Amino acid sequence: MAHAIPEVLFVCVHNAGRSQMAAALLDHHAAGTVRVRSAGSAPAESINPAVREVMTEIGIDLGTEIPKRLTTDAVGAADVVITMGCGDACPVFPGKRYLDWQLDDPAGRTVDEVRPIRDDIDARVRALLGELTGGTAEAGPS
Repeated sequence: MAHAIPEVLFVCVHNAGRSQMAAALLDHHAAGTVRVRSAGSAPAESINPAVREVMTEIGIDLGTEIPKRLTTDAVGAADVVITMGCGDACPVFPGKRYLDWQLDDPAGRTVDEVRPIRDDIDARVRALLGELTGGTAEAGPS
């Protein structure tokens, strides 16, 4: 059953890059109209420094974020589960909407290499937000 406010869960392996960027961008653009979580099947110790930097460039601070372990409860609570290279580690629940976003992994990449990944995620997040809320989001990171 869908919630009054849609809940979205972003999942990647380490919850240190792609899923953190996606969650932060959706939370930023949604401004309270969507509940957002992120998690990883094998969480890292900390957020990727290049990811922190490219997000800071657009005014989003990941300084207090930490990688979180994927739980069955998190998947169960979500209306939409978006996976980003976590393979079969994500539990599947009937009635949930699942999307698999094929994105480059920012691990081991420079800030210049991570920016296009951030911008790709931003475009996808804005499109998703439009679907979830019936509105449109302006183009480009802000």
